[in-house]
Amino acid sequence: MGILLDDIQLGKLVDFLFLLGKWNSTYNLTAIRDIYSMLTYHLLDSLSVAACLSTCENILDVGSGAGLPGLVLATVYPDKRVSMIDVVQKKTAFINQVRIELGLDNVTVYSGRVEKLSVEDKFDAIISRAFSSLSDFVGLACHLLKENGKFYAMKGLIPFDEIGNLDSGWKVSRIQPLKVPQLDAQRHLIIIESAGTTVD
Repeated sequence: MGILLDDIQLGKLVDFLFLLGKWNSTYNLTAIRDIYSMLTYHLLDSLSVAACLSTCENILDVGSGAGLPGLVLATVYPDKRVSMIDVVQKKTAFINQVRIELGLDNVTVYSGRVEKLSVEDKFDAIISRAFSSLSDFVGLACHLLKENGKFYAMKGLIPFDEIGNLDSGWKVSRIQPLKVPQLDAQRHLIIIESAGTTVD
């Protein structure tokens, strides 16, 4: 997957999985109950995008849910700033608990709607995983994107209809196929930037 992790990082990812399983039994954070399925559908799925964000410094995960992929990215890249926002307070409470227990000092957590979020330092990467349509994702969060920043939307099949419905001010600069170990399904990362930006 193009990622090198040390024993401490691997330990934190395993601890995150067990915390997710523990909290999920009470707070219903995810429909997936089995810890081995969580490994594939949540942890490995989130890891599949890490290499694509290796050059980013300040990342926002929109509609983060149980901290996916934000908590995974924060663990992989302790030198990057990773923020997460979700409207469901029990989910942001979980993210905060994981942040404390795993010592993820590079994590910031916001509760509320992304369109109402205001930050002093805008993000060079804004990512979402099954958050909304591409047009809604970009429309709701574009005020938080730094100039020359990019949106990263994790999707299954390539959403051609959603791409066609993007506002004319935005363009898809790249569609990156993702390979998730143990997952026999199509996964793609849709990378979106301002239509005035030069394509990679």
